[in-house]
Amino acid sequence: MNRAPLTLLGIETSCDETAAAVVRLHRDGRGEILANVVRAQLDLHAAYGGVVPEIAARAHVDLLDPAIKQAMAEASLNFNDLDAAAAAAGPGLIGGVIVGLTTAKAIALGSGKAFVAVNHLEAHALSPGLTDDVQPPYLLLLVSGGHTQLLVVNDLGSYTRLGTTLDDALGEAFDKAAKLLGLGYPGGPEVERHAALGEPNILLPRPMAGRPEPHFSLAGLKTALRQEAMARTPLSDKDVADLCASFQEAVGDVVRDRVMRAMTLFEDRMPEGMALTLVAAGGVAANGPLRAVLGEIAAERGYRLVVPPPALCTDNAAMIAWAGAQRLARGFTDDMGAPARARWPLDPEAPPALGAGVKA
Repeated sequence: MNRAPLTLLGIETSCDETAAAVVRLHRDGRGEILANVVRAQLDLHAAYGGVVPEIAARAHVDLLDPAIKQAMAEASLNFNDLDAAAAAAGPGLIGGVIVGLTTAKAIALGSGKAFVAVNHLEAHALSPGLTDDVQPPYLLLLVSGGHTQLLVVNDLGSYTRLGTTLDDALGEAFDKAAKLLGLGYPGGPEVERHAALGEPNILLPRPMAGRPEPHFSLAGLKTALRQEAMARTPLSDKDVADLCASFQEAVGDVVRDRVMRAMTLFEDRMPEGMALTLVAAGGVAANGPLRAVLGEIAAERGYRLVVPPPALCTDNAAMIAWAGAQRLARGFTDDMGAPARARWPLDPEAPPALGAGVKA
C-alpha cells in the first residue's frame, strides 16, 4: 500500500452539480481538503421541477473548466503537483458523466499523471473516512435523489447490500411531494422548511414497516399524500405545512423501522463486542429531522452515528478525490478506456429485490 502523501484532483458531474476539488491523503491516513468548489445548476432546472439531463450536460461543459481552475488556485497547485486526476465515472446522467470523465482523462494524459475512475456511490460510502476517520466495517444508509440503500461497507471495493428501494428513492419522493404541493425545487429542503411550520396531524401510511428484509417502498406514501392534498383543495398555507409535517414524520418512521431491521442483520455479521458504526451519506442525509431520527436510533442501539457535513452529503468532488486517493493508495488506477456508466452498482452480485427498480 502506497501511504506516501497523495494529492488528487477530483471531478464530479454525475447529475446537476458541477464540482472540482483537491484532496490530500497523508501518510497517517488522514485526509485534508485543499479546495472544494461546487457550482450548482438549480436555477437552470427549477422551472422544470427536476433535473433535465440535456441542460445539465451543457451546463457542465460551461462550468467545469472554471471550477477546476478555481480549485487548483485555492489549493495553490498546478497539475504537475498532482499524483492523479479522478472523476466520477458513474452511475449518473450519462451526458454529464462523459463531460467530467473526459476532462479528467485529458488532465491526466496531458500532465503525465495517473487517472482513477470513481464510482459515485463508493465516493459517498467512503466519505466519512475523509471527515471522521471512519474505517470499515460499518453500516451505511445511502440516501439521495436517485438512491436509497442500506449496505455493509466491508472494505474498499467490497459492499454487501441489505436493502434497497422497490420504487422511488427517498430524495425523489421528497421532490415529488414538494412538486404536488406547489413548492420549489429541490424538494427536500422545501418540505423540511414547511414541515417546521406545521403539525403531523394527517394519517399517512408507513410502507414496508415490520418487513423482515430492510427494503424501502415510497410510492404508496407519495400517492397517499396526493390523495390527502386533493381532498383539501384548495390548499391553505396551514394545509401545506401540516401535509409536509405529516410526510416528514412518516418518512422518519419508515427510516427508523428499516434501519433498525438492517442493524439486526449487520450485528449478526459482526464479531461480538465490536464497536458499531452507522453512517448516513447522500444528499438526503442533510435533512435535519432525518438526522435526529438516526441519532435516536444510534443511541438506542449503541452505535456511533457519523454523518458528513451537509456540504459533503450532497454531490461534491472532495468525496471523488478522496475515493480516488483510497484506490490509488491500494495501487488501483484506470486507463483511458475506462467507460462512462449510467448504472454501476456497488454490489453487482446481489440478487434483485422483488419488484425493485434499483437505480444504481
